[in-house]
Amino acid sequence: MASMIKPRLEENDICSEVMEPISLSDPPDVESPHCSVNDDKNNVQTVVLEQNKNILVTLWESLIRMKRVAEDQLLQHCTGDRVDRTRAYHVWPGNNVFFFRGRLICGPDPRGLLLTAVSISLSSWIFSVYVLVNLIGVSMIDPGIIPRNDQSSVEEVGTSDRTRKKRITVNGMEVKLKYCWTCKIYRPPRCCHCAICNNCVEKFDHHCPWIGQCIGLRNYRFYLTFLATAFVFFAYIFAFCFWRIHKRVFKAGTGLLGLLRNCPETVALASFSFAAIWFLGCLASYHVYLIAINQTFYENFRKCYVGSKNPHDKGVLSNIKEVLLVPLPPSRVDFQAESNTQVVWTL
Repeated sequence: MASMIKPRLEENDICSEVMEPISLSDPPDVESPHCSVNDDKNNVQTVVLEQNKNILVTLWESLIRMKRVAEDQLLQHCTGDRVDRTRAYHVWPGNNVFFFRGRLICGPDPRGLLLTAVSISLSSWIFSVYVLVNLIGVSMIDPGIIPRNDQSSVEEVGTSDRTRKKRITVNGMEVKLKYCWTCKIYRPPRCCHCAICNNCVEKFDHHCPWIGQCIGLRNYRFYLTFLATAFVFFAYIFAFCFWRIHKRVFKAGTGLLGLLRNCPETVALASFSFAAIWFLGCLASYHVYLIAINQTFYENFRKCYVGSKNPHDKGVLSNIKEVLLVPLPPSRVDFQAESNTQVVWTL
C-alpha cells in the first residue's frame, strides 16, 4: 500500500513541476540609431560647455591674482611699504612726503604743488584758446562785404565805358569813386574788389592767405588782436626754450652737437618760435605804421597817396581812435535772408 502511494506522489510532483507557470523575462529594449546619435551630441555639447566654463573660471582667477599682485606692487612703490628693510625715509624726522620708495620728496602739503601745476596748465590753455578765438573771429566774420546791385539799368550794363567814375568830397578833398562792373556799383572810398573772394570789401586792406579771408573794415581789429596775441604766445614759448638751451650749453657745457643729440625737440621748437616771432613782429610793426598814417595795406602798396595828401589822415591819435575804438558798423548783407534766386549746384 505504501509502495503504491509513493509512485503517485512522485508522479504528482512531476506534474506540479511541469504545471508551474513559466516566467518570461521582458525582451531587451532596442534603441534606434537616431536616438543614440542625439544622445552622443548632447553628451559632447555638455562636455564642451564644461570645458569652456572651466577655462573661463581659470582665466578669471588668473586675472584676479594678477590684479592683486599689481595693486600690492603699486602700493609698495608709491608708499615704500617694505617690511624686509627699513629705509631712511621711513624714519625721517621731518614732515616730508615721499613717493616711489623715496625717489621723490615733497613738502608736508603737496596740494600746493598740484594747485600751481593746474594753474599753469590752465593759464597756458586759456592763452592758447584766446589766440584761437581771435583767429576764428578774423576768419569767420563779415569783413565788410558790400551788396551787389542786381537791379542795374540797361544803360549802365550796356555801356562800354570801362573807366566810369564819380567824384565826391571827403574831409574837404575830392575823391574819385570807381565803378565795379562785377558788383555793378560805384565803390565807396577805400573799397576794392577782391579777385579771390569775388566781393567788394569796404576799407579793403588785403586778402590774407594764412587765414583765407579778406581783411577789411569789420575784421581788421580782430586781425590786429590776433597778431598781437600770437606774437606774445610765440615769445612765451621761445623764452622757455632759450632758457633751457642756455642752461644746457653754457652752464652744463654740453655744446651745440650735444644739445642737438640730447634735446632736438627744444631746438626745433625754439627755431620755429623764433621764425614766427620775427614774421609776426615785422608784420605787426608794419600795421602799427599803417594805423599811424591811416592807410590800408592796399593803399600803401599801390602808393595811392604819393604826391598828394591822404584825405583820411586825421593825426596819429585820431587815427588810432578810429581804428581801435570806434564801434564797428553792422553788416550790410543779411546772408540769412530769403532769396528768390534759384541755387544751381554744379560739380
